[in-house]
Amino acid sequence: MDHGLLTSIIHAIIVASTPLVFAGLGALIQERAGVLNLGIEGLMIVGALAGFASALAGYPLVVSVVMSGLAGAALASIFALLVLRLYANPVATGLALTLFGLGLSALAGSQYVGQAAPQVSEWIIPVLSDIPVIGRAFFSHDPLVYLSIIVAGVMWWFLTKSRTGLILRAVGENHSSAHSLGFSVLGIRFLAIVSGGALAGIGGAYLTLVQTPLFVEGMTAGRGWIALALVVFASWRPFRVIAGAYLFGGVSIVQLHGQALGISIAAQWLSMLPYIVTILALVIIASRGRGGHAAPGSLGITFKESK
Repeated sequence: MDHGLLTSIIHAIIVASTPLVFAGLGALIQERAGVLNLGIEGLMIVGALAGFASALAGYPLVVSVVMSGLAGAALASIFALLVLRLYANPVATGLALTLFGLGLSALAGSQYVGQAAPQVSEWIIPVLSDIPVIGRAFFSHDPLVYLSIIVAGVMWWFLTKSRTGLILRAVGENHSSAHSLGFSVLGIRFLAIVSGGALAGIGGAYLTLVQTPLFVEGMTAGRGWIALALVVFASWRPFRVIAGAYLFGGVSIVQLHGQALGISIAAQWLSMLPYIVTILALVIIASRGRGGHAAPGSLGITFKESK
């Protein structure tokens, strides 16, 4: 294979994987706190629209990213209110959140269809970017790619080394015990939901600001569901989310470049490939018994604060 083609493919894999990294980390922090949020898809598409609208308004990248995070956090706070305070079913509420986000973005985003966002410049790391083949592939990316790696590192430190992170994990493992020790289960879960919503929103914004700098109705195309599967695939560990995202991102790029690589498979099969791999990965994990043991003990269980 030509080195230039290999470099381009690796570079494209990282770009395609970055939305999954942000969304997967957003789902992970919520599930570590014991909250199952199936509305990641809706959070991503709302963040995608908010970031795109901010970019078209002339705001710099950092403002567009912040706006996308705020949009995701705002929508996630509605989910938090319904689930934590009104005791709505989290599965039904998450599904409703996805449908609401897709519908809202389609309605509000119709005015932006056909417009292109300003191009985001790459940050080229000196010396490292000059390494043959891998230099351009790994060390010449937009700022959000590097931010996704930093967020994963910070989340790993937060969950494993900080006192607050350990409390959050305790709430996710056994909310009754955490409450008896005096910790605010609802407060911690609310912050986890809002933080996860912000990360999912940023993941959606990456689609409209970098990967495909335009807005199209339903452009998340199931990435929110893949992000949820990634959390299980990664056994609720941040760095494994990155590895899983790059794996699924690689499958997506293969299906896009299949014909150029000489893969003689029907285009329909190549389009289904990312989702087939997702299902197979979950089946393999379940058959080995690792997914269930790694899941937080109170995941998806409603907590009612005693008075």
